[in-house]
Amino acid sequence: MEMQLPPHEGDELSVVDMHTGGEPLRIIVSGYPEVKGDSVLSRRRYVREHLDHLRRVLMFEPRGHYDMYGALIVDSEIPEADLGVLFMHNEGYSTMCGHAVIALGRFAVDYKLVKEPQSPETQVNIHCPCGLVKAFVEYSNGKTGGVRFLSVPAFAFATDVTVTVEGFGDVMVDISYGGAFYAFVDAQRFGLDVTKSRTRDLVDAATAVTKAVKSQVKLHHPTSDDLAFLYGTILTDGKDDYSSEPTANICVFAEAQVDRSPTGSGVTARVALQYHKGLIQLDQIRTFQSGATGSQFTGKAVEETKCGDFKAVVVEVAGRAFYTGVSRFVQEPEDKLTHGFLLK
Repeated sequence: MEMQLPPHEGDELSVVDMHTGGEPLRIIVSGYPEVKGDSVLSRRRYVREHLDHLRRVLMFEPRGHYDMYGALIVDSEIPEADLGVLFMHNEGYSTMCGHAVIALGRFAVDYKLVKEPQSPETQVNIHCPCGLVKAFVEYSNGKTGGVRFLSVPAFAFATDVTVTVEGFGDVMVDISYGGAFYAFVDAQRFGLDVTKSRTRDLVDAATAVTKAVKSQVKLHHPTSDDLAFLYGTILTDGKDDYSSEPTANICVFAEAQVDRSPTGSGVTARVALQYHKGLIQLDQIRTFQSGATGSQFTGKAVEETKCGDFKAVVVEVAGRAFYTGVSRFVQEPEDKLTHGFLLK
């Protein structure tokens, strides 16, 4: 039987679904109205103010779920960019997403968003809200493979900051930036293990830390106020000293959303933090494991740089993304739940 669209009104929304280390990425291919603005950051503000109903349609149930993640390809004002992208999730719009960059690198080559694929790697320049991110996609015999990317300048914002966390008292955290700001805490501070404890308990602890940091620590970013917000909290296994063995973490971001992957921008921020503390050197590769799924990324600091007055590093993160399907979504005007809902 030939598949046809069911009765509906308005444009269909076409997507390609992928995952990176278990973390979903819904790439929106068509159906969005024009996204206005003269920069990727201004387009991020525009979709938040004028097109947010479509984020809810595609991220929320019944078409998505509480932990769905999306990417909308937009124009970039940077000449060397192959594409611009806006990231979306259950709360709104983030500024950087490493797992999405890994997936988008492969997607860009497979869907011919770059003109001439090169072996053994094809470079894809992706303009994220945080800046230009260069991805390098394995390419051989017409097939794409693993992806590595070079981050925007990443830096430790503050270390050993004490915040008062509801239910846990005073907790010492580190705050680091990898395209987005994260708070880092050893899960053992809460009597938890990132690979064995109940996800609900990890989420509750991380969410409490995020709430405390947001209310007690003022963040700033040297280049844009749009980047100066805490995206989430990453609980770690505490194994920050250099080792060839994997170190595990779990990231809880946005509205208590759980990353199934090791978190690309989180790995970037964690590498910057470890480098700042003198725990790793340039080009020392570390393996980062998701506490949720066991999937792994690698990360290493490859170059010292500056971000405003902050000493920073460029971080290389590598992983694999896979396709899971394509979908064409529609809306019926009589459907009272067509705009989406979430169960918490």
